[in-house]
Amino acid sequence: NLTPDGTFPSHVPDPTVPAYLEQAIKLVKETGADCGFGYDGDADRLGAIDDTGNTLYGDRILAIFAREILARQPGAKIVFEVKCSQALVEYIKSLGGVPLMWKTGHSLIKAKMKQEGAVLAGEMSGHMFFADDYYGYDDAIFASLRFMRIIANSNRRLSELAAEIPYYYATPEIRVKIKSPDADMLKFQIVSEIKKIFLSHNLPQTAPQNQVHGVIDIDGARVVFSDGWGLIRASNTQPILVLRFEAKTPQRLKEIQELFYEQLHRFPEVILPGC
Repeated sequence: NLTPDGTFPSHVPDPTVPAYLEQAIKLVKETGADCGFGYDGDADRLGAIDDTGNTLYGDRILAIFAREILARQPGAKIVFEVKCSQALVEYIKSLGGVPLMWKTGHSLIKAKMKQEGAVLAGEMSGHMFFADDYYGYDDAIFASLRFMRIIANSNRRLSELAAEIPYYYATPEIRVKIKSPDADMLKFQIVSEIKKIFLSHNLPQTAPQNQVHGVIDIDGARVVFSDGWGLIRASNTQPILVLRFEAKTPQRLKEIQELFYEQLHRFPEVILPGC
């Protein structure tokens, strides 16, 4: 894809969509490369591919950057957004860092970094922000160079570095349309109602595993269970809902996702995947 073409005949440049990384994954495998990268159109978002062809998304990329920084700056604050894995929280803590969850959005993340004096921040979308030896903003080319330096200095494969991070089963970001002329207002109302349902524990299923341990509402509602979580939030830029789910087993991942979908079926305007 070396000829500039604004119609993007091969694929849209978006490192969060698995299908758009297939060319890079194929090249990594064919050439025996140590890693591969995917950028978005203006190169401020990064996706990475390890030496085995597995894709690393924003939260696992951030974990690897955190590992290198915390080795030099124990106790440093690392900011991440609400869609990121619980594995990232656990990994940062295990390295002696301070994980700080915050709202999605690069301007919001940068403001939080400045407020907290954090040295590093990142989003699932691939935005990586460095205030450690850099200016505190997101530059995917700079990030990829730092990433290669980490691999080179470790004398280990990227797949080995990634294997140190705890693993949870997770969905990608699920973007749900709202069929209504008032979708931009309705998305916030739906999130508010879903949050109330989980806070009230007024769930149709009373199985012990569905007991709510807490609701993090800094951006939408991240509902925490003993073995996973589910998130619903209103998109910052589109008239849609954003969902993500994570759990310790594939079965629990499916159950948590279905639990959220059952609540969303209360709203006829919501167009769930496959419905």
